[in-house]
Amino acid sequence: ERLRRIGERLAQRLVARYRRAGGAPELWFTYHLYHKGPDWLGPTVCRALGIPYVVAEASIAAKQRDGPWAAGYAGSVAAIVAADATVCLNPVDAPAVRQMRGAARLEDRLAPFLDVVAFTGAAAQCMAVVPRRSRRPRLVTVAMMRDGAKLASYRLLAAALARVTTLDWELVVVGDGPARGEVEAAFARFDPSRIRFVGGRPSAEIAALLSGSDLFVWPAIDEAFGMAFLEAQACGLPVIGGNGGGVAAVVADGETGVLVPTGNVDAFALATRRLLVDAEERRRMGREAGRYVRTHHDLAAAATQLGALLRRVVAQRAATSAPLHPAPAPR
Repeated sequence: ERLRRIGERLAQRLVARYRRAGGAPELWFTYHLYHKGPDWLGPTVCRALGIPYVVAEASIAAKQRDGPWAAGYAGSVAAIVAADATVCLNPVDAPAVRQMRGAARLEDRLAPFLDVVAFTGAAAQCMAVVPRRSRRPRLVTVAMMRDGAKLASYRLLAAALARVTTLDWELVVVGDGPARGEVEAAFARFDPSRIRFVGGRPSAEIAALLSGSDLFVWPAIDEAFGMAFLEAQACGLPVIGGNGGGVAAVVADGETGVLVPTGNVDAFALATRRLLVDAEERRRMGREAGRYVRTHHDLAAAATQLGALLRRVVAQRAATSAPLHPAPAPR
């Protein structure tokens, strides 16, 4: 409630500032609107100035309607409903947003994206950061180490890899966090020569690690969609992941990698075995992965699509309504 009151006061200040300046922005854009992050500024400013309101990454969790986040839930839902457009990156969020806004006001889809040139271009400078110890296939995973879904994913990965120890491979684990001890304990069963924990690494070093590996593996339990899947594929790496959340929105199953039922140890182990044994299939999927990300998930394509959406929204508002409180003419 305190944050809501502060937001309302700040919104009024912004409105007054824009009016003193003799004009208003063309549009207000809010990113990641949900019950823990309601927007107490944008809707008020947009109503006062008569400008369009656009939301990206909106999500609605109905179970929060009556809980401790009830006020934030109500505020975020009101803003989502009032928005001129909602931009959805994670398809899992779409049904609830569509239901709340009504069938006549469908959300705009925008594929999750990555600046492919910037990410992959720095890899060559860091290729020696974790040299290969042998010619054995190198698996890699990149994820934070914290309790909950991340730790559960690490434990499932360890359980799946324990079923393919008859094959030759090594795993590089990139990441750190408060659950690192539990993650390391999950892999304690393996020969130390197979597993390397390299901690958190800068983006350029992660790109180098991915480029120098053969297969990206991550069970993706309760994952939104996983930027690491995009980064791995951008580096020409096939992926194995759990088919939950929005992961299917960033991985072309059967073409750039293999998606298995979330939480299924047997299926994850079988997919890993398949791609470890079939080097030609790994290489084919890796080539397709690089093309897939450049074609469907690159920053340039996202910028073009988002720019067209914003211009459309501004034009529609200009054509259908005048500002509720026009700014005074400059003196």
